[in-house]
Formats: sequence, C-alpha cells, structure tokens
Amino acid sequence: MPTLDASVIGRTGLKRYGGTVMDEWHPKLQGQLATKVYREMADNDPIVGSIMFAIESLIRQANWNVNPAADTPEAEQAAQFLSECLGDMSHTWEDLLAEILSMLVFGWAYFEIVYKVRGGDVADPARHSKYNDGKIGWRKITIRAQDSLVDWEFDDEGGIQGMWQQASPDYRRVLIPIQKALLFRTKSVRNNPEGRSILRNAYRSYYFLKRIQEIEAIGIERDLAGLPVMEVPPQLMSPSASPDEKSMLAQFEQLIQRIRRDEMEGVVIPSSVNPDGSNTGYKLSLLSTGGRRQLDVNQVITRYEQRIAMSVLAEFIFLGMQDVGSRALGESKQSIFQMALKSIVDSIAAVFNRHAIPRLMALNGIPAERYPTLNPDKVETPPIGEIAAMIQAMSGAGAVLFPDEDLENRLRGMVGLPPVTPEAQL
Repeated sequence: MPTLDASVIGRTGLKRYGGTVMDEWHPKLQGQLATKVYREMADNDPIVGSIMFAIESLIRQANWNVNPAADTPEAEQAAQFLSECLGDMSHTWEDLLAEILSMLVFGWAYFEIVYKVRGGDVADPARHSKYNDGKIGWRKITIRAQDSLVDWEFDDEGGIQGMWQQASPDYRRVLIPIQKALLFRTKSVRNNPEGRSILRNAYRSYYFLKRIQEIEAIGIERDLAGLPVMEVPPQLMSPSASPDEKSMLAQFEQLIQRIRRDEMEGVVIPSSVNPDGSNTGYKLSLLSTGGRRQLDVNQVITRYEQRIAMSVLAEFIFLGMQDVGSRALGESKQSIFQMALKSIVDSIAAVFNRHAIPRLMALNGIPAERYPTLNPDKVETPPIGEIAAMIQAMSGAGAVLFPDEDLENRLRGMVGLPPVTPEAQL
C-alpha cells in the first residue's frame, strides 16, 4: 500500500518580493500606484462612474436569503441566529455590500471581523445588541482601505496569512491576521491577494481618452482665441542675441502661451515702426481662428468610451444615444451584464459561507452539520411581458399554477407587487 505524502513541493508562481506583489507587468499598475490609478478612473470618468453606479444599484437590490442546513428545528434555529446577526451590526447590510464592491475597482477588499457578546441595550459597543442572550455575534465587519496596505503576510507555502496596514490618523503598522478577516477578490489566479480590477482592460482606453479630452479642451480654447502669432526682430532669435534680447524673447514667448479666453483676455504690446522710421501709433486687431480640423475628435472620444464600457460588458449604456441598435440587442446585452453581476454576488456569498459563517457558528458551539448558508437571488428580473407570456403558455398547456401561495408571491415579487397574506386568501 503506497504511503501518503502530504508535503508541498511546488509554488503557485505568484511574482512577489517579500510581502509585495509584483505580478502585474505594467509598472504603473503595481501596488499603490495601481490604487491611485483605479481610484482616479472610478471617481473622475463619467463612463466608469455610471458603470460602477449601475453595478452597485443592481447588486444592492438583490435579496439575500438565509437557508438552513436541514429541515430540522436545530438547523432552523441556527439559520434564525444568522439572520439576527446580519441585522444586528453597527452598520447595515447594504452599506457592507457597498464597501465589498470596492473590490471591483481595486481587485480586492479586506475586512476585519469584530465580534461582540449580545448583551442587550447597553452603552458598551462590545455588548450592545438587539438581543440579550449572551451569544457571540458580529459587532461589525469593517473595511481596511486598499490604500492603507503596506504588504502581505505569506507563509512558506505562499498562503495568505494577513495584511500589514498603516492607516491614518496614527499610521501605526499593524498586522490583521486572515483568521480575523475576510478577503474578497474578483479573481484568485495564483492565489494573488490583490485579485484583478475589472477596470484593468479599460486602462489603455482611459489613458488615451483622458489625454485626448485634454487636447480637445486646449484645442477649443485655441480655436476660440485664435492661433497666437508674435513677430519679433530677427536679432532676438539669432545665436548672437544679447542677454537682454534673449530675456525679451522669453517674455514674448510667455505672452503668447498665456493667451486665454477669459475675463482677463487681451494683449498690450509696443507698436511697430513704419518703413520711414516713424511709429505706427495705436492699432487694434483680432487674432484669427485656427479653423476646423479634419479629424472628428468627438468620434474618437466616443470610440474610447465604448471600449471602456465593453471591457465590463456594459456597452448597453450607449443604446439610445446613437442611431443604431435594437431593443432585442439591448435586452440581450443587459442579460449578459446581469449574468456577470450574478457571478459577483455568488462570489461574495461564497466568502461568507466558507469563512465568516463557520467561524461565527463555531464560536457559539453550533456543530458543522447545522451551519446555514447565505444565498442571494438572481440579480436580473425577466421583463413583465415575458412573465405574462410564460404564465399564459403554461396555463394553455394545462398546467395548474394556482392556487399556489409560494408561486404567486414569487411572481408578485418579480413585478413589484406585495405578497398575498393568508387573510387575503380566505
């Protein structure tokens, strides 16, 4: 009989130097530089901002159900306890979800779990609770900001053991162990604790878009003000120019560079000299415009904006803004986008079911076979017309759909109607 070899020989291949991950090939998207870039993209770009708002809004409206491990009184009690803990934190579940979704921008989000003893309505935050049964619950699950990361703590086998943090206001270096934390990631390739931002593939388009928009703004200003042209005596531009002449040339260069269309616009310069040596006196003139360009800058900007949306399957936000596309195509794109959101929601639930809930249950002496799970509903909702057509088709085929309280309440929820109460069915 062969002997069991439980030793670890290989490694994941994650490129890192000590606790610093260097798996990203682009130098501007490594470490804290990446944090700054992705935050700028999320906060400063209207397309990225609208995409992130749509994602957060859709995910926050999903229903999160607590399912018991079995159809027994003990399992039902464990599920009820979990439901109580979710609603007994110092922050709401929706606010926690919003913090968790920051992993989409940065690729990861790290949370510290703070427990409490449920001691009723007392002033002590370590005991304050809606319940007074002495059980251990969640006081809060609070984020540890991505820009406060110093480095990661790895074991000899490459396993993640914690996050070293240095945050304001005291900037103390502290280790938050993984046993007391939750790590949410968009991806876990090579067990990279920093995951991968969903904005990574949009970076190149954003890079060019930002600079083209800046050039466009400068071009508009120049077109409105006209192309500044300054004639100076040839001596000022010759190699043999004196220091005073070079200084004068620099002043004229600064003059044309500072021409702006604002309340301070206007240029006052000395008058020129006629061929006979007399002064030309006073003269008022306007600088001419540079004219239209052959390149359609708006079309270029739109192309890059579309590529940013395409990188996260959100190009449907452009439907209706152009003269192309159909309703069916729009619904198809939205459906794909919602499927992607469902995978994000499922990954969040998996972290709770695998780490947060088992730890909480174990602290309260609940055996593993009774551990409840957190299960989110689908993010997407079929159009009302499709729901009605399905019901009509099934009824026409002889299916008996009603009376069925669960089915009726499910259908009512899809179209935004309140559930039927037992009293209303009498």
